[in-house]
Amino acid sequence: MYQAIVFFDLDSTLFDDHKNVLPASIAAIHEMQQHHILPVIATGRNIFEIQYVLDATGIDSVVGANGSYVQFEGKRLTASIIDQPTLDAITAFANAHHDPLAYYNRAGFRLSQANADTTENFQLLRLNPVVDPEWYHHQEINFINVFNRDKDQLYHDEFAGQLDLVRNNPRCLDTMVHGVSKQSGIQALLTNAGLQDVKTYAFGDGYNDLQMFDEVDVPIAMGNGVPEAKAKAAYVTTSNTTDGIVHGLRHFGLIR
Repeated sequence: MYQAIVFFDLDSTLFDDHKNVLPASIAAIHEMQQHHILPVIATGRNIFEIQYVLDATGIDSVVGANGSYVQFEGKRLTASIIDQPTLDAITAFANAHHDPLAYYNRAGFRLSQANADTTENFQLLRLNPVVDPEWYHHQEINFINVFNRDKDQLYHDEFAGQLDLVRNNPRCLDTMVHGVSKQSGIQALLTNAGLQDVKTYAFGDGYNDLQMFDEVDVPIAMGNGVPEAKAKAAYVTTSNTTDGIVHGLRHFGLIR
């Protein structure tokens, strides 16, 4: 049914610097769809955060929360849940190190506590955080942000084999069930939707896109991307604010 599949990261990739999709990118996505090319959002964000993007672009397939929640053509395929003992353990560990946590599922999120980094982070994301340290006891949590700037190895060592953590930005670590990533989410989408033989492309800019780049046939890095993403890319396009999506799609003949 599909001639190709293109996975789009959001922040600093499909998004401009104001968290909007450029009109030229929306037009390019619509052109792709007319030619039976499947666009898929592949993001660290959860579904509830990006409904306005899905509405604007007409995209209904998503690898969300860094692979923790996957839907195809509007229907859920897979969802990873962090078990309560692990949630209790990382909460206790984070509290001991004075690090706020943000707990997420597909419907919403809550904070364990707030500080300057959480305030800055959610202002940039245009979200209104609520502090409720008990919320995770009553919800199915599939994704966590751990807020710190320099404790990557500390958390990796403590939760090795239980959770995978990757730095999202200077303020926080994306945290998933061990083995879950954009790469595993893409694998789940392709397998469950029967699309394993369709050629795949991906646009990304950050560290949480590196495994995605390993999975697809053609990785495309944004001009504003980190050096590691550019090193893995088959092509480096222009930046997220200078129609990098359009230039990349056109370079590979996916649009005119």
